[in-house]
Amino acid sequence: MSLPSTRTLTVAVLAGGRSSEHEVSRSSAASVRDGLLAGGHEVEWVDVGEDGVWRHGDRALSVTPGGGLLSADVVFPVLHGPFGEDGTVQGLLESLDVAYVGAGVAASAVCLDKVLFKRLMRASGTVPQVDFVGVEERAWLERGEQVLSELERLGLPVFVKPAHLGSSLGIARVSEPAQLADALTEAFAHDGLVIVEEMGAGIEAEGSVLERLREEHDGGAPALASQPGEIVLPGGWYDFRAKYEPGGMELRVPARISDTAAARVRELALEAFAYVGCEGLARVDFFVDGEQVLVNELNTMPGFTPTSVYAKLLEHSGVAYPELVERLCRLALERHERTRAHRH
Repeated sequence: MSLPSTRTLTVAVLAGGRSSEHEVSRSSAASVRDGLLAGGHEVEWVDVGEDGVWRHGDRALSVTPGGGLLSADVVFPVLHGPFGEDGTVQGLLESLDVAYVGAGVAASAVCLDKVLFKRLMRASGTVPQVDFVGVEERAWLERGEQVLSELERLGLPVFVKPAHLGSSLGIARVSEPAQLADALTEAFAHDGLVIVEEMGAGIEAEGSVLERLREEHDGGAPALASQPGEIVLPGGWYDFRAKYEPGGMELRVPARISDTAAARVRELALEAFAYVGCEGLARVDFFVDGEQVLVNELNTMPGFTPTSVYAKLLEHSGVAYPELVERLCRLALERHERTRAHRH
């Protein structure tokens, strides 16, 4: 039976995590907690340490398959990067038989792997993107010169990124051939798989996707795509500092692109969201050059402070922050109910 939309929820908020995005996740989780409390809900704070231990208050948590988590109605895993956004925690929550916010196991794993995500978009045949090459660490160590030769087709500049990290950690912009080997070596310090991407032309735009509750469908689109926002970078490119330091970037809404390009951004955001099987939410990043729109990445659990791009874009589309975090929890409950209705 569906929960009444007016019912107060108890939400277990997972914060921190084992990845290098630990502090970013804690900041996002604190905002989610405050938004839920502002909406009249109850919050159980679960601190996921860098050591991997889950703690509730001053005690380590022990969980039992099928036993839920702290008797919460729903879990909000505000975890970024590996060991949180990659399907591992989602799999654990599935085994606990508890509703949770965001993408499931498969979509989480696919979208955090930048190489796999881009290969899937390429296989769709309908989602345009920049050219790229995935490089495994073993290939780099065993035949580095051949790898460098294969990368020449991308031209310069290129971006070199660890395949499984977010928040622009470990990324380098390479403008000279002599810089490429060092950039690859640095990226491999973070990840055993690295992606090298052609630099996208034009502006960087982002779009937020939010699923609609069943009562909101009315035969229309199952998800809302926000109007695009434009990332304005006074200091160069969209690195970690630009994302998280004051004045590092400016978000302009609406983006300074044509109506046709804006409509295409929204169309592709929904298409990418559906194609990889996302649920609940996502932020999709684009390059827009005139009328050409290219998909860059899809984040299944983007930054979640009220000033983060995801929330700000939805605010411009009429969804206030407390309403946003509550709606995501109710979407999670809907999915859990739907899943339980099937035989496995």
